[in-house]
Amino acid sequence: MKHTTVVAGLEVQVFTTDAFKTSTKPILALFVLHGRLGSTESENVRSLITTVVKAAGEHEGEKDLMIVAFDHRNHGTRLRSKAANLGFEENDNHASDMYSILAKDVSFLIDFLESYLFPAAERRVVEWGVAGISLGGHSAWMVAAADPRVTLVVPIIGCPDYLGLIEARATALGIAIGPPHFPDSLMKVLKAKALTALPYRSTAGENPFLGKKVLVLSGGSDPVVPWAASRAFVEGLEVGPRGSKEVKVFEGVGHAVGQGMVDGLVAFVLGDLACGRMF
Repeated sequence: MKHTTVVAGLEVQVFTTDAFKTSTKPILALFVLHGRLGSTESENVRSLITTVVKAAGEHEGEKDLMIVAFDHRNHGTRLRSKAANLGFEENDNHASDMYSILAKDVSFLIDFLESYLFPAAERRVVEWGVAGISLGGHSAWMVAAADPRVTLVVPIIGCPDYLGLIEARATALGIAIGPPHFPDSLMKVLKAKALTALPYRSTAGENPFLGKKVLVLSGGSDPVVPWAASRAFVEGLEVGPRGSKEVKVFEGVGHAVGQGMVDGLVAFVLGDLACGRMF
C-alpha cells in the first residue's frame, strides 16, 4: 500500500503491507533514500521498496514495517537546477552542491511525521532506520551519526567519509583541493562535521554509533564510490555490545544495487522486525 502526505511542503511517500492498516503492532519506520540524479521514482528505489515490503508482508514479526521515501533537495519533484547535480567535469560547485543536500530532511520528518500520519496516536513508531543508495547512502551515514533516534542504518554503495571521497574524486581529475572548487568556508564545515567512530570505551568523546545496528553493502569494483574510501572508517567502527555491525563487500559489483545487496537488506530488516519493542 502507498500513501502520500505533505509535511510542511515536502511530499512524503509511505509504503506499508496490506495488514498494516488494521494492525496495532509497534512500528519500524525505515527511510529509503535515492541516489544523485535520481528520485523516489527511480527503478532501483522502487524495486528495493517493493521487495522489502513484500517480504515484510509475508513475515510474522513483533513490529510492523513502514517505509518512508522522499525526493532529496534539488531532485525529482524538488528539482530547481539540473547543473547543480552534476560532477566536477561540468559543475565547479560539485563539492558544495552534493554535500549541502545530504540528510537534511530526515530528522525533520522524524520530528513531525507521526503527527501527520497518526494524529490521534493510533500507532507508535518505536524505531527509526535509514537505508540509502549512493547519495542516499552518504546521507544514511550522516543522519545516523547526527540523530540518536536513528538506530538502524543501511548504507548501500555509500561512503561515511565525504571529505575523503570528494577530494579523491577531484584529485583524479587534476582539480586542486582549494578555491574555487573547495572554498575555505566549505572546508571548515566539512572538517567540523566529519564523521567519527570513536572506540566505545574511549574517553575522547561519545561515539554516535554506540548501540546502533549497521549493515554496510558495497561493491568491490565500484569506480564511483570505491570501497577503499569507506574501508578504514567501517573497519574501525565500534558499535558496542548492544549494537551490531555487518559488512558485505560484493566482489565484481560496481556502482549498482546488486541482488545480493537487496537480499542482504531484506534479511536485515526481517531480523529487526522479529525483535520486540525498542524504547
